Amino acid sequence: MFGIKQLQAYIRKHVALAKEFESLVRADKRFEICAEVVLGLVCFRVKGSNELNQALLKRITKCREIHLVPCQLAGRVVLRFCVCAASTESHHVQSAWQHITQLTFELLQEQIN
Repeated sequence: MFGIKQLQAYIRKHVALAKEFESLVRADKRFEICAEVVLGLVCFRVKGSNELNQALLKRITKCREIHLVPCQLAGRVVLRFCVCAASTESHHVQSAWQHITQLTFELLQEQIN
């Protein structure tokens, strides 16, 4: 159980980790943030078609390294990254982002060829 101070620290940590992920997304011109970051939830997508984002999600799911859940906002497929585990640290966020960007690179390279 958490007391008030521990619960506040827990929530603030998750908000900070979500903001860290948001900054990584914003720094990569291939991606866009699709909604305001709220608590530990970041909604983002690869700039491009819904099919491209669905293909990326399929690859992410197949690899089983991280789990993202899709949704649709204004008819666009959006990927949702959520910080919710008590043990999540910055290196987990960085690793997840590296995984996402690597799979995105591979997917975009295949589309070029």
